[in-house]
Amino acid sequence: MPGLIRILSDLHYGDRASRLRSLSQLDPLLEGIDQLILNGDTFDTRPSSHPQQTDRIRAETLAYFSSCAPAVINITGNHDPDISVHHSLDLVGDYVFVTHGDIIFEDVVPWGRDTEYFTARINRDLAALDERSRHLLDPRLTIYRDACLGLPQGHQAEPNPFKYTLQVIADTFWPPQRSLRILRAWQETPKRAAAIAAMHRPAARFMLIGHTHRPGVWTTASGLTVINTGSLSRPFGALAVDINSTQLSVRRIVSRAGHFEPGPVIVEFALAQKPTSSKMPA
Repeated sequence: MPGLIRILSDLHYGDRASRLRSLSQLDPLLEGIDQLILNGDTFDTRPSSHPQQTDRIRAETLAYFSSCAPAVINITGNHDPDISVHHSLDLVGDYVFVTHGDIIFEDVVPWGRDTEYFTARINRDLAALDERSRHLLDPRLTIYRDACLGLPQGHQAEPNPFKYTLQVIADTFWPPQRSLRILRAWQETPKRAAAIAAMHRPAARFMLIGHTHRPGVWTTASGLTVINTGSLSRPFGALAVDINSTQLSVRRIVSRAGHFEPGPVIVEFALAQKPTSSKMPA
């Protein structure tokens, strides 16, 4: 494996809610690493009412990482379902399982407006699989990605800042139950992630996700450590995971002088040992 792997997620470049306004803000996060893994929702590739804007952001992002970064692996997310052929990765043998995280929810975004669409689409496509494939991770992830690609961008593609703000408020706080759904999803995430890992990657000791934008580190009852790297979108902030052949480190991402930098390490694990940390939200 490369000397040092750094894993980030949910940059959401091009979305007004993201603190990432220029890709050059990431330069300090690329220094000294041998491989970068972007674990989904790097930018939005879904169909848009402003396709020129989506095309511009795609071209800009791909050009930046091809010229300014070390080896880069993109993992798909629900916002960039066609950015790559990689829907998950296994690192350090089968010790570290990396996937965006929406697979832990039957309806992808349980707090969103599109739960009925996702539930119907996913159940339909799963029913079309043979019995064996229905219980495998890769076919299921492919179905999730196809469902996400079939849903156009919403406020993410709105160029008018006033209209964007109104749509974000409506999408986040209306109806009032939406806030409760978000809280429930945050609460259930570690347990749901552990269930997916137990089914599809039983040997994994670590599962790295993003998706819910709530950064944290939790060791579950099964011994699996679930790490959510958060997001560069407001309000919570983001974590980076660094992996070498013997150690996994979780560090905060800090903002200084308009750039994002690797901050202090908040927890470390020796990869040769079963993790023993207790729940530790970031």
